[in-house]
Amino acid sequence: MMFKKILIANRGEIACRVAATARKMGVRTVAVYSDADANAKHVLACDEAVHIGGSSPRESYLLGARVIAAARATGAQAVHPGYGFLSENAEFAQACADAGLVFIGPPTSAIKAMGLKAESKQLMEKAGVPLVPGYHGAGQDPQMLKREADRIGYPVLIKASAGGGGKGMRIVTKAGEFDAALASCQREARSSFGDDAVLIERYVTTPRHIEIQVFGDSHGNCIHLFERDCSVQRRHQKVLEEAPAPGMSEARRAEMGAAAVAAAKAVGYVGAGTVEFIAEPTADGDLKFFFMEMNTRLQVEHPVTEAITGLDLVEWQLRVAAGEPLPLQQHELRIHGHAIEARICAENPDSNFLPATGRLEVYRTPSDAVGFERGNTRVDAGVREGDAISPFYDSMIAKLIVWGADRAQALARLDAALAATHIVGLHTNVAFLRRVAASDSFAHADLDTALIERERAVLFNAAPLPIELAAAGVVAHALAAEQALETTDPWSRRDGWRLHGNATRRFDIESQGTHHPFTLERSAGAQALVNGTQRWPLAIARRAANTYDLTLGEQRTTLTVYAIGERFSVFSPDGSAVVDEFDPVAHSADGAVEAGGLAAPMPGKVIAFLAKAGDTVTQGQPLAVMEAMKMEHTIAAPRDGTIAELLYAVGDQVSEGGELLRMAPLA
Repeated sequence: MMFKKILIANRGEIACRVAATARKMGVRTVAVYSDADANAKHVLACDEAVHIGGSSPRESYLLGARVIAAARATGAQAVHPGYGFLSENAEFAQACADAGLVFIGPPTSAIKAMGLKAESKQLMEKAGVPLVPGYHGAGQDPQMLKREADRIGYPVLIKASAGGGGKGMRIVTKAGEFDAALASCQREARSSFGDDAVLIERYVTTPRHIEIQVFGDSHGNCIHLFERDCSVQRRHQKVLEEAPAPGMSEARRAEMGAAAVAAAKAVGYVGAGTVEFIAEPTADGDLKFFFMEMNTRLQVEHPVTEAITGLDLVEWQLRVAAGEPLPLQQHELRIHGHAIEARICAENPDSNFLPATGRLEVYRTPSDAVGFERGNTRVDAGVREGDAISPFYDSMIAKLIVWGADRAQALARLDAALAATHIVGLHTNVAFLRRVAASDSFAHADLDTALIERERAVLFNAAPLPIELAAAGVVAHALAAEQALETTDPWSRRDGWRLHGNATRRFDIESQGTHHPFTLERSAGAQALVNGTQRWPLAIARRAANTYDLTLGEQRTTLTVYAIGERFSVFSPDGSAVVDEFDPVAHSADGAVEAGGLAAPMPGKVIAFLAKAGDTVTQGQPLAVMEAMKMEHTIAAPRDGTIAELLYAVGDQVSEGGELLRMAPLA
């Protein structure tokens, strides 16, 4: 019998996603929330909500006992763990069962069998599933691990045995880098999973990351729902995912699907899971694949599978957990079209993907755009305009999913959807995602996990929108604001009319530290934008709030402009730019910043200092390690010098721009 009420032991977009399907099925939902999430979108998306602790996950979402207490207090019959947090925690799954709650996920035995990468690989080896050469043993002595890495041969990949999501993972290219990489891996693994055990594997240099969605029920049925290609990654975390995998032959699809089902059956799997493979191209153009790991939960990228199968995987989860058989068998499943998912994150790609925090001053998705095609675009988000992105959780803001009849159409729709995604208030990767999707490698499906590095020249530090277009956007916004103040009094007209001569108005803007003076000239119903010796005839027609159809010289385009204080964010179909009103008073001051400090590039916690007061250091030498949004970030010396003073202690929280230490120049 279907549940009457479930508790969702998660937050953000996945909690909203589960709540939406539950509502469709007539199942009531209970949210849990931390201090930071008291007013979060997922709290309002559920029928009830229970506060479970402080802002840090270790004070709230990772406290299984509080989650279970909330479920029992509200009369929930089952717990959906989402992904992350407690979703692959066997002890939590067992505690749910002991409390009389159904865990909407696999049996505890399956979580244990697949939860530790080393043990799962040993199990797969016995089952005949191909493995990447490596060390998967229980011994964790650092010197022994170093010897194993030397035996395997560099480059090697160190991976947290209990890990996932790219955390606790490092590539080591030579023996001299191994010790530092191992220590960093273990710290990150302890912080994220409470377990610092690692395994070591040969690093496949041109790998494709292909995963198979599997589903089992308690009646002995197990199927796969085809594959997803998740090769486009940064820091071992996925950026773009698509289904089906480009270039996958039917024979290889069937072979990988059968291997995934065999892996799931080997552990008596029930519910949704993902078997991940590393695929290596062969000389004949085929793929050789190796088992990597099994994620015993729903995946972030499950919407692309839903898009090509027409199925609701969360509904399947609820039905299977309630004891029902799988709704379909393998022979009834078909692939329809192509789907791509883009992860929109609060981060700065041009600063090594440093996470960003701040308020979503503007948050507009394709569904908000005038005339945008809605039927084949989906946005899964756990935020609203005005919400704050905090340093406590993952940096993902939303997932943008598009479907097309084929990959070319899906790519075109992805670009249009990203162009219609407007976020103001903090750094995001939206423009970067557009560049990745438009790159030669991605456009032609030349996929592997090094794609971003291979396309670095076109992906990073890209030029913003031409300054004259940005200035035209500022002008359009200013004129629209003035027109809103118009009256019928002819002497109050703001259209620039003069009895004699031309009306001129100056617009001083600043972009990337450079002052750009523009002048708007208006006469006899015409106007032009002038910058030095350059002059562009300008015509503006307001299409909607903040949106303008504009002709600048010979170029016609549509601009959307948002003004927050003295900063303007200008979006066009071809790109975006951020400009500020130029303040001559501020620039007349010396403004020199005292040298000698090392500032935190993002808010976070100090994990380690790698130098002490009195040490002499060289430019580029790692000095500190910070943790933000569940990832470690190493901060290097900006110049040669001597450490004069450490201003924080290990474990301290530091705000963005906070001075971590002071350096003195070398004598």
